[in-house]
Amino acid sequence: MLNTKIIGNKIAEARKKLNMSQAQLAGFLFISPQAVGKWERGESSPDITTFNRLAEILGVDLNYFSENFPSADDEVILIEPLTKQSTELPSGAQKKKLSWDMSRENLVDTDFSGLKNLHEKFIYSNMQRCLFVGSDLSGLLLKSNHVESCDFSNSDISSSHFQNSHLAKNIFKNCSLKETEFSRSYIESGDFSGVDFTGMVFKSGGFGNNTIANAVWNRSSFIDSQLADIVFEGTLEDCYFENCVFTRVTFQNSTLINTFFKNNRRLKRIQFMDCKADNLSYAFLKNGKANLTGITLLTA
Repeated sequence: MLNTKIIGNKIAEARKKLNMSQAQLAGFLFISPQAVGKWERGESSPDITTFNRLAEILGVDLNYFSENFPSADDEVILIEPLTKQSTELPSGAQKKKLSWDMSRENLVDTDFSGLKNLHEKFIYSNMQRCLFVGSDLSGLLLKSNHVESCDFSNSDISSSHFQNSHLAKNIFKNCSLKETEFSRSYIESGDFSGVDFTGMVFKSGGFGNNTIANAVWNRSSFIDSQLADIVFEGTLEDCYFENCVFTRVTFQNSTLINTFFKNNRRLKRIQFMDCKADNLSYAFLKNGKANLTGITLLTA
């Protein structure tokens, strides 16, 4: 039988070793901070699925939680090795590429503007009030990161994959998010003015209270997501909304071309102001019982 007191102590020790708060650990696990507190006090214990995820986040082996395994104070935390990148020269010779490992870091009030040559992974980091202006973050796996009040203006974040991450109060002005995928991530109170969302996919997460003025929407998709307190402007072409929940969402001075709406909830609560739509987009909205006031049909 597992000793919940010992497990709780080990969770707390490993968490503190990473300078991670209970709230941050809870955010990575998509649970409440109170649940983490109960674990650490020995009042309850994670289930086996959560144990696997917990070990991955804290950088420990599953055996670490057993009674006979040394404590975090005596044993080095087992960090997952990251694969070094290399680049192929025209001659076929291999040369190691300089790369920076930003994973499992607690970064506060630090200027990384112009950063490039990152590992293919950027995971389990906590960042607050950091600068990444003009950086190259393209092609990365960004997993289980907590990012707050950071500035990524004018950065290339294209073809990246955000998983299980929480982003709050960040600035992404004039960034490229082309072909970037967000899954099980929550983005709130950010500034995405002038961002290129071409080919972006956002699924199974939340996108709320973000500024998205002058953004490019082309082949952009929201799937199984919660959209709240945002205003879409400009032209949306070949875009896709499926199984989404809309709360206080407005389309203003927007032109909808070949934009698909399917199985969305609260579609009728969307407000359309001075919008235009082609026949196909208009038909999808009408079928979803949207309030079509404020939309005029585009003429052929």
